[in-house]
Amino acid sequence: MAQNLEPELIVALEAARRAGAVVMEHYQAFTAIPDARADITTQADRDSQEIILRCLHDAFPDDGLIAEERTPALALAPSRSARRWIVDPIDGTRGFARKNGEFSVMIALMEADCILLGVVLEPVTDRVTFATRGHGCWWHDGATGAPTRCRVRAVDRLSEAVLTQSHSRSPSRQATLAAALAPARKIETYSAGLKLALVARGEADVYLNTYDTINDWDICAGQILVEEAGGRVTDWSGEPIRYGAAAGVRKGLLASNGALHDPALKVMRLTAS
Repeated sequence: MAQNLEPELIVALEAARRAGAVVMEHYQAFTAIPDARADITTQADRDSQEIILRCLHDAFPDDGLIAEERTPALALAPSRSARRWIVDPIDGTRGFARKNGEFSVMIALMEADCILLGVVLEPVTDRVTFATRGHGCWWHDGATGAPTRCRVRAVDRLSEAVLTQSHSRSPSRQATLAAALAPARKIETYSAGLKLALVARGEADVYLNTYDTINDWDICAGQILVEEAGGRVTDWSGEPIRYGAAAGVRKGLLASNGALHDPALKVMRLTAS
């Protein structure tokens, strides 16, 4: 039986909303950095994280906290906990720094190896996509928008698929694999949260990530969106995504509508061999 996670979801959505408002204040005053590096961090990242972590800790003081930035609120959490919140205060900070809108706020809740909840907020459009285990994936625009159920798109041919990936230049491993998949169309964006939400909402069918290192906070909130919308998420060898210190270095990530997952894995294996 699926857990009742409504209290946790309400707090996570409110935390994301508060953080998103502060992020937008920074964003509007920020001077764009056209050549921003992949590892850039900003005061907006740190302020967003403090708001989220304090909101979560106030509501659930016994839960652990895992987040990208080294901010004071991390010390509030117990060293051992059955549940842990995993937070990326701004996923796709290059999109923030370049002021192209391609960033998100990501909040997830895990217990043991199970992702219980995920929230991905897109501050510029005020769009939020969220899911709880066993209760589906939903999205809405604005604070008063009525939630709409998310479903992956029913496409079973790679030639008809929409592929979403990070911005890239040829030649690269990503460009080679994307060419081999030969989708009908590509959507490039900086944020993994955005890309996973696109798959969950049926706006893209395959998300390919070829990074050698992917942190928990980069993908945790987005994974449950795809799965609860009917899709599938693995590394690019087809193995389940593992979280925590034992995960080690992941072999990229592949998210799909499910029907395209095995065909995409086959193409990737043939291309890599």
